[in-house]
Amino acid sequence: MNSKEKRKYLFSLPVIIAALGYFVDIYDLLLFGIVRIPSLKDLQLDPDTLGVSILNWQMIGLLLGGILWGILGDKKGRLSVLFGSIITYSLANIACGFLPNIHFMDKGHAYIILRFIAGIGLAGELGAGITLVSESLPKELRAIGTSLVAGFGLLGAVFANFTVLLTNENWSLAYWIGGAMGLALLFLRIGVLESGMFKDIKNKNELKKGSLWMLFNNKRRFILYIKCIGIGLPTWFSIGILAMLGNEFGEAMGLNEKINPGMAIMWAYVGISAGDFLSGFISHWLKSRKKAIFWMMMFTLLGIVLMLGLPYKSAGIYYFFCSWLGLGTGYWAMFVTVGAEQFGTNIRSTAATTIPNMVRGTLVLMTSMYLLLKPNSGVLVAGILVGLVCFFIGTYSTLTIPETHDKDLDFIEN
Repeated sequence: MNSKEKRKYLFSLPVIIAALGYFVDIYDLLLFGIVRIPSLKDLQLDPDTLGVSILNWQMIGLLLGGILWGILGDKKGRLSVLFGSIITYSLANIACGFLPNIHFMDKGHAYIILRFIAGIGLAGELGAGITLVSESLPKELRAIGTSLVAGFGLLGAVFANFTVLLTNENWSLAYWIGGAMGLALLFLRIGVLESGMFKDIKNKNELKKGSLWMLFNNKRRFILYIKCIGIGLPTWFSIGILAMLGNEFGEAMGLNEKINPGMAIMWAYVGISAGDFLSGFISHWLKSRKKAIFWMMMFTLLGIVLMLGLPYKSAGIYYFFCSWLGLGTGYWAMFVTVGAEQFGTNIRSTAATTIPNMVRGTLVLMTSMYLLLKPNSGVLVAGILVGLVCFFIGTYSTLTIPETHDKDLDFIEN
């Protein structure tokens, strides 16, 4: 395949639209973490206790939405998910902007409900996009194509933070901008074609499609599924604990300035975006998904050791390490691609959509474990213990899962 043909595939409409979709998805997904403190203070609600509760409900929404959209993606098609999910989270985000005007119910309860609905919608974007791109590109370009999608898409977090800063923390306007971008993207998707692999099995009524149970009723598939989830745990530990709760870690470390969680998230996602661009090329160069993920995971672990172990007082250095962790956990798209490549066409969307959202859902377990340990162990020790569990599971899963580099995806599960 010559360079012209490669460019034709890598900058095809499915790749471009998936990248734009993930950009909007990440903007809306991370926006609450960025505006958590100012929005809850404006609503005269507790940013700490209620903030964690809202975040957890958003993650539960992602978990349930992953199951819903994954099954629909295998039963009705990848495009149906891309349309349905974006309508759901766009409308939910627009509604979040109107929270100051809600007087018919408790604002805290309304915030929880809207972020839960947004979580359900946000769950469909990445898995369906990665599945569509993986099935549309030649196998030798899959890793690079999905990395382009995630690398550009993850810049949505940076855009979200700058949007909040440039609007003087007008969080309602930030939510409306996110919703408007989603609805605009909806019209761009009209020209995208369905995956050819899915079309081949769409009318085969005798073939079981979109069955979550198929991921659990077979020992081989179940173990693969659990390992795919395990690979992603270090990513959300780094973002959900060390970046989103950076204000707590900065205070515990005695830094001279307060850590702004929005800035911590932004710098982490600057790193993640660069890491996702690199991960596809690293995998292509090593001819191995596993090796690329493993070495990036080890790079992340080194960054955490230095971040929490070195004697420094500057908030700027903490943000630097957030970027370091982001760069290392930039294997996010690669891990979702591995999940898509492990399973047949008839349950591929179910696997690829539920796996990243199962990982996001585990943030509830991570924050619960962290909050349970914090009163007796302190912030730093609690964070370290949660991190050790996540990295042990992630490393083991990466080293023992089958390699999928250059694997032919035109197969089904019986």
